[in-house]
Amino acid sequence: IKKEGYSNRSEAIRDTIRKKIILERNKDPDAKGIGTLTMIYDHHSGNLTNQLLNLQHDHHSDILSTTHIHIDHHNCLEVLVLKGKIGNIQKLADNIKALKGIKYGELVITKGSL
Repeated sequence: IKKEGYSNRSEAIRDTIRKKIILERNKDPDAKGIGTLTMIYDHHSGNLTNQLLNLQHDHHSDILSTTHIHIDHHNCLEVLVLKGKIGNIQKLADNIKALKGIKYGELVITKGSL
């Protein structure tokens, strides 16, 4: 427990229960959520940049912001901050992660208010 940074067992248990509640709630595609999609990709990969832009424009109402970082000459890291129905957020993330050239993609969703 101390290794994870908790000062006592009660805090660790509370945090574990909170995470479980959020995971269960995220199974409802109509529930509202907020989260991030973090991805790494090679921007030289085919038509990937245009495909990403098209998907982002198609889901503009679910995207609060994007951050784009050039890792090196070929690779980019991009973070999308998302808010909306969990089903829509999940669909967008799945569509992006399935694109050829996406090397890594991870979606993290939490509920809109804790």
